[in-house]
Amino acid sequence: MEREQAQKRIAELREVIERNNRLYYEQDAPELEDFEYDALNRELKALEAEYPDLVTPDSPTQNVGGAASAKFSKVTHAVKMESLQDAFSFDELRDFDARVREAGIEPEYVVEVKIDGLSVSLEYQNGVFVRGSTRGDGIVGEDVTENLATIRDIPKRLADAPDFLEVRGEVYMPHAAFLRFKEEQELADKAAPKNPRNAAAGSLRQKDASVTAGRGLSVFVFNIQQCRGRSFATHADTLDYCKALGFPVSPRYHVFAGIEDAVREIETIGALRGTLEFDIDGAVIKVNDLAAREALGSTNKFPRWAIAFKYPPEVKQSVLREIEVSVGRTGVLTPTAVFDPVFLAGTSVSRASLHNEAIIAGLDVRLGDIISVRKAGDIIPEVIGVAERGDGAEPYRMPTRCPSCGAPVVHLAGEAALRCVNPECPAQSLRNIIHFASRDAMAIDGLGEAVAVQLTERGLVHDVADLYTLTKEQLLTLDKFKEKSADNLLKALEASKQNNLDKLVFGLGIRNIGDKAAALLAETFGSMEALRAADAQALLAIDGFGDIMAQSVLAFFAREGTVDLLARLQTLGVNMRWKGEKKGTALSGLTIVVTGTLPSLSRQQAEALIAQNGGKASGSVSKRTSYVLAGAAPGSKLTKAQALGVPVIDEAQFLAMLQDGAPAAPQEPDAESFYDILEPKA
Repeated sequence: MEREQAQKRIAELREVIERNNRLYYEQDAPELEDFEYDALNRELKALEAEYPDLVTPDSPTQNVGGAASAKFSKVTHAVKMESLQDAFSFDELRDFDARVREAGIEPEYVVEVKIDGLSVSLEYQNGVFVRGSTRGDGIVGEDVTENLATIRDIPKRLADAPDFLEVRGEVYMPHAAFLRFKEEQELADKAAPKNPRNAAAGSLRQKDASVTAGRGLSVFVFNIQQCRGRSFATHADTLDYCKALGFPVSPRYHVFAGIEDAVREIETIGALRGTLEFDIDGAVIKVNDLAAREALGSTNKFPRWAIAFKYPPEVKQSVLREIEVSVGRTGVLTPTAVFDPVFLAGTSVSRASLHNEAIIAGLDVRLGDIISVRKAGDIIPEVIGVAERGDGAEPYRMPTRCPSCGAPVVHLAGEAALRCVNPECPAQSLRNIIHFASRDAMAIDGLGEAVAVQLTERGLVHDVADLYTLTKEQLLTLDKFKEKSADNLLKALEASKQNNLDKLVFGLGIRNIGDKAAALLAETFGSMEALRAADAQALLAIDGFGDIMAQSVLAFFAREGTVDLLARLQTLGVNMRWKGEKKGTALSGLTIVVTGTLPSLSRQQAEALIAQNGGKASGSVSKRTSYVLAGAAPGSKLTKAQALGVPVIDEAQFLAMLQDGAPAAPQEPDAESFYDILEPKA
């Protein structure tokens, strides 16, 4: 390639890579698959190696991708959180070994799995977890202490710990948690995450720590960044020490005398990756001797003592036999490819979502084609292209009528998906029933998807009101139902009638109305009758409600059948009124921010008490904040409160404010009392 062409191509590559870096690290929504991103980086490195005068300090090859988000306070890392150089062949690993030996080192290597998640730093002062942050660009990250504190695997206190310890780990979402989260998103008609890595990163970077707490995140620790008062000779020693302190460490690590043994271990890990309960995107080789690491040093981006081997995506080919179209709770038609079974990433796969007709058209898949299939993130099957056109294959056309009820399907404005808008569609009824019975809605124990399918298939239930007409005799006709299970479900149904109004509003599945919006509607209007009578102006007056949400509510109540459904539910004894307690006045006019872990109250309980007593629970500290209620590991909110002169109180002072019926006298704890909050004395 001529120099002028190379310069143009380098500029193109940098633009694409930098854009994907922003999407990956800052928005958790990359456009490129890992192997595509890696290929672009390899091409850029090769061109820069050929034309070194074109290398610039701001090139993606010279910097760690990502930047600290403006949503969180920034943390400057005392020890740079470096990324790793990637290798895509065993020969590249042998070249790495040769470079280490050229430095006069006879290395031992530690081989670990490379967890595909979000890299974090965890800091401990005298054994107490005091701060956690993301990697960011390696130098400056984001303070996510409160969110990390919700992850059960992260110890909040360490026994026999050094004065100060900083460890580096990877936050990830296990496959079981990812599939559960994905299903919950789909049931709520929300965008589902593409893979566990994106789901983990998005969950950790929530402004509300209670959201993070419900996502089932885990962590593996793989490095000591700083440790005061203790020294180590090898990396394996540091991992053993972290394990002894109670950290979950790299799930598989072994020491090898030479590169060939390390390569064989990487082959073994590659064969096992489909059986793991979490995603890995490779394996890592590290020089074990810490003194040798110091001698080898780092480039401005990578350590010279470690390298990451990236496994190629496993792609199989199969014959596309059928495209099935299913109908979701909100009427969206989703096509699914059905093909001859292939073995991918440890399991047999014969189905993969095609998402919508635009994807089908873009891939141009046709019945009878030989298609290429892989597992995105080694978990979600997907069709990535056509390997060979089938004989006489015709372009596929999505149905013009709903496959469940036969009603015409439509494209709503701004939507890529086709949708059935018939409110009596049986397929929608099934998904509505599943949603209605779910934990965040009416919480009907014993009424899961399998039971809902049986109830609808046997014609026992057509809509959610029919649930409350079920008899024990009818339930005993269902598969695996005995006397006890039938009695338990009937009790759960009866108990659900007493749920507060917000649970019912959310359970009705109004588009664009989540559980928090449902609570606002219930509390604002007080009854289903008043909510049904509300106009756009009244809905838009609710803090946080926009035009789309208001129009969704109006459209739901204007829909044919809604009035009848609500009347039947009321006749069957389902509560239609808001039963919230009348607000007290002890905290009237006060804005309080809760941060850290309180001795006896959860954050949700503390914020509920604030709201119940006339105050406002805020998620961020500003000059308008009245008090910051601080517990253990309070993070950046405490620092900001001190900088702004906002009074800081502990749980005892907060409870006294509620008891006395008046705000406590504004005061800031002195240094000693504040550290008592962080680390209560025995």
